[in-house]
Amino acid sequence: MDFSRKLPIGIQDFEKLRTNGFLYVDKTEYLYRLVNEGTVYFLGRPRRFGKSLLLSTLKAYFEGKRDLFTGLAIEKLERNWTPRPVIHIDFNFGTFTDFAGFLAGLDDMLRQIEEKWGGNAGDVTPAGRFFSVIRRAVEQCGQKAVLLIDEYDKPLLAHIESGQVQEDIRAALKSFYGVLKSADPYLQFVLLTGVTKFSQVSVFSDLNQLWDISLEKAYAGLCGITEEELTTLFDPELRALGEEQHLTYEETLAEMRASYNGYCFALGAPTVYNPFSVLRTLASRSFRYYWYQTGTPTFLVKMIREQSIDITTFVSGITLECERLTDYRFSGGSPIPVLYQAGYLTIKGEDDRAGLYTLGFPNGEVKYGFLRQLLLDCLPPNGEVGNRE
Repeated sequence: MDFSRKLPIGIQDFEKLRTNGFLYVDKTEYLYRLVNEGTVYFLGRPRRFGKSLLLSTLKAYFEGKRDLFTGLAIEKLERNWTPRPVIHIDFNFGTFTDFAGFLAGLDDMLRQIEEKWGGNAGDVTPAGRFFSVIRRAVEQCGQKAVLLIDEYDKPLLAHIESGQVQEDIRAALKSFYGVLKSADPYLQFVLLTGVTKFSQVSVFSDLNQLWDISLEKAYAGLCGITEEELTTLFDPELRALGEEQHLTYEETLAEMRASYNGYCFALGAPTVYNPFSVLRTLASRSFRYYWYQTGTPTFLVKMIREQSIDITTFVSGITLECERLTDYRFSGGSPIPVLYQAGYLTIKGEDDRAGLYTLGFPNGEVKYGFLRQLLLDCLPPNGEVGNRE
């Protein structure tokens, strides 16, 4: 393998990726469209699908770091590289073991932002401090601010089975995100990312101008890797993988497609590959279930068992009302919308007249990994199931 070609495994910082010569799947044409079509967005995608890198790329763009975009699509599209104040909030800051831990993490995150933009001693609540930071950033720079929020829902997902803790966190986040409505005159651009669109968090009810692009055809390829991107950028790595596995180039692509492709975020748009598994496969030259092994949806498996859901429909196709696909309620809900949002199911078809989507497993990695987990959950403690090698 040509070791001068550096695969960006685990690299979520755009500036680090570009200055250190890592390969980059150019998504900047999408970014240009984003910043010119709207101002307040939400994007839902499964974990490890490139959301953090997307926000980091936007941060560099809005900070006017033009040199980092040399040779990329946006270089020929953008003429105005005016730097703007960027407030980047990342809810990957902790494990959220309890409500006190969540508040401590939120306090620490706000302190770091206040060190850059200044705080107001009279603000004692997280919401008040958040609003003051936005206002001060605008006053200092003379430009409207950009707000990028990564994994907005992680504190909620961490306690999806803990009723009171999740309710306390939900109430705190409702107040925190409620600031976005009153701060609208100060904001040039807002993007929130996450896995699940929780219907009972005020950001989705209070922000009338918020545009959920999770199912928009124009942005279906914003995260993930299309087959064209895979074969164009990673051709040497694909050929090295095929040689290692004693496969032809066509057989290698077929195995990649069956194992890691198939995620559909809008009918009629190209499906995408799981980027984490693609990069790990190309680096190790071995087909394994890399993404699935990084986290098991145990609470979803539990919900499937408790609600006696027939898992054979995940293979043949399960239907769901279109409006429920990106919506989730804290209690009494079906696990199916979350299975889609988390990447364990994907869109396979649509019945426009009935308003239904047909969902199924996106690929072999998810199908066999998920079915294996269900089997393990049903086995006695000493049960054993072999791993794929």
